[in-house]
Amino acid sequence: MNPVLVNRWRGNAIESRHRGAVAVLNADGTLVAQLGDAQRAVFPRSAIKFLQAISFVESGAMQAFGLDDRHLALACASHNGEPVHVDLAAEWLERIGCDQEELECGATLPSHKATQFELLSEGRGPQRIHHNCSGKHLGLMSTCKHLGEQVRNYRLYNHSAQQRWFDVLESLSNARVRQLPWGYDGCAIPTLAMPLQRLALAMARFGDPSRFPDGQRQAVEQIHLALQSQPYLVAGKERLCTALMERLAPEIMVKVGAEGVYTAVIPEHRLGVALKIDDGHDGAARVALGAILTILGVLPEEDAKALEDYFVPTINNSRGETIGRMEPSSDWESIAPA
Repeated sequence: MNPVLVNRWRGNAIESRHRGAVAVLNADGTLVAQLGDAQRAVFPRSAIKFLQAISFVESGAMQAFGLDDRHLALACASHNGEPVHVDLAAEWLERIGCDQEELECGATLPSHKATQFELLSEGRGPQRIHHNCSGKHLGLMSTCKHLGEQVRNYRLYNHSAQQRWFDVLESLSNARVRQLPWGYDGCAIPTLAMPLQRLALAMARFGDPSRFPDGQRQAVEQIHLALQSQPYLVAGKERLCTALMERLAPEIMVKVGAEGVYTAVIPEHRLGVALKIDDGHDGAARVALGAILTILGVLPEEDAKALEDYFVPTINNSRGETIGRMEPSSDWESIAPA
């Protein structure tokens, strides 16, 4: 059983305990720290979008369609569906000569509640460009168009659009990717279940572009720059990925995945972090991310303070009164260094 990473307090008693695991590796594959079972397979979900964008950039599709760092950040995004995200997605579709119906992610309402309310109040409904993964899908479509491949069914496991990023993931993680368990993600593309340690290794290597051959190195460096210059497009208002990278990218780059997953890249130290909360609680995953970044000594005190609403959030009742909190558990004291 994994250790408790996060406690949820109500008054002076623990109400909920969130178990999970975390792994930290360097780019050479050395295990730097671990808590819990980091060999167990997890679905990274959207936490590997930075890696999925590599083949998009490397293909030359960005140059071919006149795309820039804004589009690249959106390709790495799990965005809110705010106007700034949706307008860019619509413009991108025009650039590549595709229709919104060709996006195979499906239609949703924006995940940002205020934007969702505004949309509904105007009598408008879900669209595919509202989907938080629409940028990733646009990257896949753009690559197919540029390479002269069939765009239709780009979401399927055996399509070349998926096989390309499988190859990237395999080279970064040392995992036999095509032997991994898999399923379809919420946005309808394949998601692969891999050991947490392998995921952390892939992120560490993403943070060290010098390891890549020339074409891929330039692609990875360009992704780093896009995350640094356009962090709002990666998530949006009231989102940890944006809030943290606005303050700290490229020193720290982070990406959320559904069901309690986070990855982090710390290039200066050549470290990659991967964590998973067993019960999929996203709030607990944010607290756990703050805990491991603090333990690694890479989160400056002033930035930790500015981000405390994510890392040590209070719990309020319907009167606005603070009645509890979430915080890292004492089990972090047993985190095992290499």
